[in-house]
Amino acid sequence: MTEQLTPVSFTQEISKQLSIPASKVQATLDLLAEGNTIPFIARYRKEVTGSLDEVQINDIQQTNHQFTQLHERKEDVIRLIDEQEKLTPELKADIEKSTTLQQVEDLYRPYKQTRRTKAMIAKEQGLEPLAEWLLAVEGDQAPLEYAASFISDEVESAEEALAGAHEIIAEMAGNDAAFREFIRKYTRYNGVLTSNVKPKAEDEKQVYQMYYDYSEKYHGVLPHRVLALNRGEKEGVLNVKIEVADEPAVNYMVKNMVDEKVLPQKRELVIAAIQDGYKRFIQPSIERELRNDLTVVADEQAINVFGENLRNLLLQPPLKGQTIMGFDPAFRTGCKLAVINETGHVLDKGVIYPHKPASGKQRAAAEPALVAMIKEHNIDIIAIGNGTASRESEQFVSEVIQNNDLNTKFIVVNEAGASVYSASKIARDEFPDYEVEERSAVSIARRLQDPLAELIKIDPKAIGVGQYQHDVSQKDLNEQLDFVVDITVNQVGVDINTASVQLLQHVSGLTKTTAKNIIALRDEIGNFSNRGEIKSVKRLGPKTYEQAVGFLRVLGGENPLDQTSIHPESYKIAEAILADNEINVGELGNDDVTVKLAELKPTAIATQYDIGEETAEDILKGLMNPSEDIRDGYQAPQLRSDVLSMEDLEVGMQLEGVVRNVVDFGAFVDIGVKEDGLVHISKLSKKFIKHPSEEVAVGDLLDVEVITIDKNKGRIGLKRVFTKK
Repeated sequence: MTEQLTPVSFTQEISKQLSIPASKVQATLDLLAEGNTIPFIARYRKEVTGSLDEVQINDIQQTNHQFTQLHERKEDVIRLIDEQEKLTPELKADIEKSTTLQQVEDLYRPYKQTRRTKAMIAKEQGLEPLAEWLLAVEGDQAPLEYAASFISDEVESAEEALAGAHEIIAEMAGNDAAFREFIRKYTRYNGVLTSNVKPKAEDEKQVYQMYYDYSEKYHGVLPHRVLALNRGEKEGVLNVKIEVADEPAVNYMVKNMVDEKVLPQKRELVIAAIQDGYKRFIQPSIERELRNDLTVVADEQAINVFGENLRNLLLQPPLKGQTIMGFDPAFRTGCKLAVINETGHVLDKGVIYPHKPASGKQRAAAEPALVAMIKEHNIDIIAIGNGTASRESEQFVSEVIQNNDLNTKFIVVNEAGASVYSASKIARDEFPDYEVEERSAVSIARRLQDPLAELIKIDPKAIGVGQYQHDVSQKDLNEQLDFVVDITVNQVGVDINTASVQLLQHVSGLTKTTAKNIIALRDEIGNFSNRGEIKSVKRLGPKTYEQAVGFLRVLGGENPLDQTSIHPESYKIAEAILADNEINVGELGNDDVTVKLAELKPTAIATQYDIGEETAEDILKGLMNPSEDIRDGYQAPQLRSDVLSMEDLEVGMQLEGVVRNVVDFGAFVDIGVKEDGLVHISKLSKKFIKHPSEEVAVGDLLDVEVITIDKNKGRIGLKRVFTKK
């Protein structure tokens, strides 16, 4: 008998599946079991895991959960079949050696307690021996003649008896686990996914036109096409199905179920029952499974793309030391303005009416009002939301800057989610006396100044950097986006004296309650002056402190080490390194000190102080770059002082743009007109790439050339330029 898979053996299975050494897998599982968070393990337990990153640790955790679910389901199925007194040693062995939940469910299928089927009724009528006779080599009577012996009060004729036997054989074939596995593989390899437009379907904009008469090999369908087909089907536009030749599948079943010596007249009836079992029980079920498999893969792809786009958006570098005006465009209700200083504090707000249907007097007053506010606050950048009236507002701001010879720059900011934030309880609590549009103007300014700190307040799904996000599993999407936000926040680190509750609650180990308690203590004591004070936060115990403190920075506090990524558990080592090299902790960040520290070797430090080399490397890095922000390595946003319209574009024109969204089939690039242009995946690279994310990310600046313009549909086709003219 095959040895049963137990939790002890999960390590080896996870190791094989993820191609991670078993020792690292086990060490990671042990750390997770002790209550350590993924960011903490990735940052501060590198020696234990062999420097696995957050994604690898998360994969280990998720895969372990899947194996646990599989193990528990096997135990349940074995118990349920045993309770029916139908568990054989062979069946138990087959269940125990199954490697997927589907295999387990296939084996359990004949024993599952379901509604009464026609086959069950036939068995209750005593017709199972007739079905067995039809399958047996023995017996040379005519089927109708033999079936007559089964006539009873419940079975009125020989034909009815044969019909009952037919149901029994059809269900037997349909429930056979080996048949289902073969047909699943056969259909997966040979099936063709097809779609056609439904009669009288409403698709006014012909969104699904390419799928009106579409077919593609099952194993070659791209994920984004699966999601498009699913949506078209859901909206009642498309019929979608998997087509495959029936004969090979039925022939396989017949070959393995019917002995060649069975008499032709019996064999004919059995084959008819097998064909019926295939068409009624197997083919529709397998089609649903395989459609679901496609959807699962497509969901995973879309969720991963969304997560990667979100991460790159959150990692956009902050515009430090800048005074920014948020400009929320509108026609009838006027454009709302909000000015924030370099720390995000609101200095001023107002409204101007530069667009029709405002009166001529209101429009005339808009320019001097904007100029006065720019000069009064010495505004560096105007962040214009990309919603209604954005194009007109961009033109207006550009003209104001040019007409008045101002040094101010402007940028169009994706305001997706700003309205969601503005109407939220978070925004009402933050700005109780502001109108919704005024809060939106503040949010637009802040999301340019510090994208991470501001976007963290908004439901990630509302930010708009994905594809088909409303069509995928919302549970899986939320889990992935939460994971992305968590690891991004912790990789950047959080200033404990300025962070919002929304930012703090994503810090390793913290919850919404402990985040609120940190704010409450901060309000009470003024500011945290050292990391040790965090221990006084209510409901924040030693374990939570250990998990969180390394990601909480105290800038300008009593101990310069508190602004670094060095964990307090390593302070004694860090202080010894500084002392042994005659460096004062207060000198950290000094160029000469940084050069001196750069000459130290992690291997030598590890040996001298009896620590792991990874920890030695991280301590040195923290000492050399005490206020490091990983976002500084990303491209800064593209600022402008003039504007283009779609009418200004010409095929062949070369421009610089910023990537707004990356999807499976390409990248959407903002080139300064109202509509983003699409660089198809085939136009993104000089070499073959499987996915656009191999070449570009949200926020990247690209040189592009206009290759197509469709003004009616508002579409712009672009190609990437590698050597700009």
